[in-house]
Amino acid sequence: MADGIERRSGVSLWRQIADRILQSIAAGDFAENAALPPEVALAERYGVNRHTVRSAIAALVQDGVLRAEQGRGTFVLSRKRLSYPIGARTRFSTGLQGQASERHIVLLASSVEPASRRVAEALGVARGSDVIRLETRGEADGKPVSRASGWFDARRFAGIDVAMAETGSITASLKRFGIDDYLRQSTVLSARHADASDLADLDLQPGGIVLVTMAVNMTTDGRPIQFAEARFPAERVELKLSAL
Repeated sequence: MADGIERRSGVSLWRQIADRILQSIAAGDFAENAALPPEVALAERYGVNRHTVRSAIAALVQDGVLRAEQGRGTFVLSRKRLSYPIGARTRFSTGLQGQASERHIVLLASSVEPASRRVAEALGVARGSDVIRLETRGEADGKPVSRASGWFDARRFAGIDVAMAETGSITASLKRFGIDDYLRQSTVLSARHADASDLADLDLQPGGIVLVTMAVNMTTDGRPIQFAEARFPAERVELKLSAL
């Protein structure tokens, strides 16, 4: 292993190198418009050939992280990540207010399905009872910044898929059911490599990392109303925790 590169990890070498460069940029090792070390130096640092380094750099150029200039080298572009707050009142639109001029949620798909054990426990319904599943993508200034799966009790929230398609907002949709305010009951955080679906929906390169939140939202009197799993591209979004 060289400088954090694991050849048997199952993640391609070029992707691992791209991730290390991203981590270095996030840590402040390279200032905006700073030049990266030459390919030969990076190849030596990571213990790989120059072709592998070149593939990593090409992917980061495509992602808008780096800028390549013929005859001059490769330079770091401004790459400030959005800060998404996780707290008592977590809302997509207001959470990104002041960071993106245009914010909305797109309903990708909806279905009615039997509640799994995990969903049933979160919503306080019987296992196997009908729940409505919404698949959504959050976008900020034209860029995908979240991909979520959300479940609601079908008896209580029949038609929430229609409301979501019309309003583009979970908060506005819940208001149609008499819920003017709601709170975050719990949030569990983790991180993993994006699967094929999230790679496509979040416009990520293979091996991209997503931050995952498993959350339960409840009414102000403590009744669970939504269970959701959301994935955020780590290269674009950081999660900021506050007290629930």
